[in-house]
Amino acid sequence: MTQNPQTAVITAHGQPSAPAPAEADLAATAAAVAAHLPGWDVRSATLAAPGRLEEVMQEGAVVYPFFMSRGYFTSKVLPARLEGRACRMAAPFGLDSGLPDLAANAVRQTAADRGWPLETLNLLLAAHGSARGARAAEAAEDFAARLSPLLPGCTLSLGYVEQDPRIETAAAPLPARSICLPFFAQAGDHVKQDLPEALEAAAYGGTVLPVAGALPGAPALIAAAIRAASLDQSAGG
Repeated sequence: MTQNPQTAVITAHGQPSAPAPAEADLAATAAAVAAHLPGWDVRSATLAAPGRLEEVMQEGAVVYPFFMSRGYFTSKVLPARLEGRACRMAAPFGLDSGLPDLAANAVRQTAADRGWPLETLNLLLAAHGSARGARAAEAAEDFAARLSPLLPGCTLSLGYVEQDPRIETAAAPLPARSICLPFFAQAGDHVKQDLPEALEAAAYGGTVLPVAGALPGAPALIAAAIRAASLDQSAGG
């Protein structure tokens, strides 16, 4: 008898004004994660696509929040959408203990490609922040604190889209030998519009990496978290 595959649902915020592109990007992420989870049925749904999450959900699924913090959407909106369904909730992507190593590898590789010693490098962590509460900034600050020791000699600063210090303010004093890491899961409007506008206003002349969720190794990291959540009897339901 063939055993039904275990199901994982990767969910992200998406783009309410135009749900389709973000939905397609998340589906591509799910496909990349599935390559590391043989025997699993890996699905995807953005919260912005009406009815999509409810359509792909299955009883007993592992729900993976492709978010950077336990903020409003992961602590309020997502549980409300899943109310009454048996599932296990993994920790959000931005809180994964392996993410700082993954980001540090990307920064080191970029610096090496340009011949920049770490001790001469400035790293700007560009994050969302939030006017709704402190959790988004706390997640970015915690990530920065875990990343910094992995890049000895590198000067790290933080800037936010929705709170102070703003990205423009943080980027303005940085020299050309700088790398910007967008602390985002997907490249939505904040990354495609707000971030470039802020960096242009700051006359930033450094390099910009892909969002954290698109860095090499991210699909394997997500797959490991899904597998761990499926084995964790204490995972939320």
